[in-house]
Amino acid sequence: MKKIINGKKYDTETATLIGEYWNGYGDFYCVLEKLYRKKTGEYFLYAEGGALTEYAEHYDNGQSDASHIFPYTEKEAKNWAMKKISVDEFESLFGEVEE
Repeated sequence: MKKIINGKKYDTETATLIGEYWNGYGDFYCVLEKLYRKKTGEYFLYAEGGALTEYAEHYDNGQSDASHIFPYTEKEAKNWAMKKISVDEFESLFGEVEE
């Protein structure tokens, strides 16, 4: 997916996938999130979800599944990663965390 946001291009084909999360559901409740890092070091989240998720597109007569791109700061990327990926994956991306 490609998108231009605030004059910057975000492209899932050219960025590096650094983490992903799937909520385990299908159809209307499915949520898939993928965290990417651009060559510039910037982060973004690609998110898609079913019609009954926070990522749904809302229309006059209902809603449907949709996908989005959200630019992330490094802090936002780390917060997402702390919640959605394993400790080992987190530390391989952002460095070791103190006990």
